[in-house]
Parts: sequence; structure tokens; C-alpha cells
Amino acid sequence: MNQASFLLRLSAGFATATLLAGCSMGGLFGSGNAAQNQQLQNATATPAAVAQAQTSALPAIATECPPIRVRPGGEAMFYYGGGRTGDARSLQYQGVIDETSRNCVVSNGLITVNMGVVGRVLLGPAGSQSSVNAPIRFAVERDGQAVFSEKHTLPVAIAAPARSAEFVKVLENVAIPYLGGEEITIWVGFDTRG
Repeated sequence: MNQASFLLRLSAGFATATLLAGCSMGGLFGSGNAAQNQQLQNATATPAAVAQAQTSALPAIATECPPIRVRPGGEAMFYYGGGRTGDARSLQYQGVIDETSRNCVVSNGLITVNMGVVGRVLLGPAGSQSSVNAPIRFAVERDGQAVFSEKHTLPVAIAAPARSAEFVKVLENVAIPYLGGEEITIWVGFDTRG
């Protein structure tokens, strides 16, 4: 069999299959019973049917990962020597948050979040530390109520002659219950309270 006759037979087979498929799907394209089509277009659920569907439904699936934000007032920390708060020449070190990130997996009424922060500690004019502790708090609020909070003290080594060093902290598998419609926010920031 030459190539031309093979291609001709193949295209004839596809054409036949397409015609048969079109015949069997007539109801999907509106060529079925007109009365049935009209009944489906005008159908409405009764309140009892809606209530039944709601009680037997699974929890809603989150379509987005909750936002991660830096807590106002927690974006930086400052340490001054000799109690001279606010005196720039007495600043020993400061910490700043550079980036935040999160990713989520949704399953069985839970949003499981991995959340992280990247920041830096910088020595000030009066600073000579070789190590600084960066106190970072992660928290999650759902509809204004705290549902998760953890504080981590991160040791940050500053090797001379450098006057700054970066830190990274990632929390994994934080499970947040989610039923649908809640406002969820992930917070991160320095927490210098004792």
C-alpha cells in the first residue's frame, strides 16, 4: 500500500468517526427533546434542597494562599548602648526584614502553610558584636482572632570585617482550619518583648 492511499483511508476513517460521534451527542447540543431542555434551563432548587446540599458539602477549598504581612511596628529592631534610645551614635545594631514568603496546600478543611522570612542584622556606629539574636514571631489570625503564634530566637553571626549578616527562618506545615469565607492573615515581625 502506498503512502497516498494510506493517508486517504486514514482521513476517511476520521471523517466516519466524527460523524458517528456527532450523532450520539445530539442531546448535548440542543437537538434533543425541547421540553426537557426548557425544564432544565428554568430549574430552581427549593430551600430544603439547598439546606440539604449545604449540610452534606465538604468544607470549602481555599482558592488563594492567605497573604503574609509584616506586623506594623515589627519591621525593624534597634539596640542602643547605655540607654541612649534614639541617639544614632549610640546605636549598636539594628535588624530589618527584607522579604517574606509563603506557600499553601489545601486539603480536608485545612490550609497547610510553609512561611518564611529573610532579614539582616547591621551593626551601628557603636556596635562591635560578633553575634546578635534576632527574635522573630510568626502568627496567624482568622477573622481577627489569633489561631497560631510562635516566637523564634535566631542567632545571627557577624564575622569581621563584615558589619552585617543575613538570617533566614522558615516554618513548615502550619495547619490552619478553613471552612470557607474566613479572612486569614499571616503575620511576621521582630518581637523584642521579653
